[in-house]
Amino acid sequence: MATALVRPPSPQMAEGIVTHVDRVPADGARAARQHAAYVAAVAGAGWTIDEAPAAPELPDSAFVEDAVVVFDDLAVLARPGAGARRPEVAGVEAAVRALGLEVVSIKAPGTLDGGDVLQVGRTVYAGRGGRTNGEGIRQLRAHAARRDRTVVPVPLHSVLHLKSAVTALPDSTLIGWDPAHLDTAPLATLRLVPEEAGAHVILLGGGTLLMAASAPRSAERFDDWGFDVITVDISEFEKLEGCVTCLSVLIP
Repeated sequence: MATALVRPPSPQMAEGIVTHVDRVPADGARAARQHAAYVAAVAGAGWTIDEAPAAPELPDSAFVEDAVVVFDDLAVLARPGAGARRPEVAGVEAAVRALGLEVVSIKAPGTLDGGDVLQVGRTVYAGRGGRTNGEGIRQLRAHAARRDRTVVPVPLHSVLHLKSAVTALPDSTLIGWDPAHLDTAPLATLRLVPEEAGAHVILLGGGTLLMAASAPRSAERFDDWGFDVITVDISEFEKLEGCVTCLSVLIP
């Protein structure tokens, strides 16, 4: 399928939720331009873009990753830990159904944000913290098993989502910035990068990865390691604790 699901930013995005950072004014018009450039970069890497319906009344709706987790042809609709974000799921559900995916859901009392789910091969790391609870992870485990995935819980500390702290390179190496944000015991060996945004990468296929322009030293390191690095400016989304992973859901 090789589809990237995205969602345009809301004009009210400056009112989005912030948890572990101080609020800084975000420029909605600039965010829209940055989002368009982000989408162009993903499309330029060979992905077909599918856009979930705009939700101007939902400030955080551009962070489409939090609304759904996809295992092959199975879409697991999230139940966000922040109640104000739960209305975002309906538009994303419509989009994944239109793509022909089988759809299941996380049910109450479970909570799950897609940003807490990191897939590395057949292993699924699930962050348990302020947005995702144990019941959400139990339900995710049952759904993931239907597509031959194994779920490994990872306790989080002072970080919004698991993928705010850890992602993986094309060779499955886990990368992170500050291991104090989570319990690293459930993880395979973690390689540290010199900048917070350097811990956030999207795998676009082959040895190509997408990351934020705000981590130039990390980008140089990845280039030295032999990966093809594409950088994008997402500074307005970073003001709301967003990162490159938040802005799309890749469906290979």
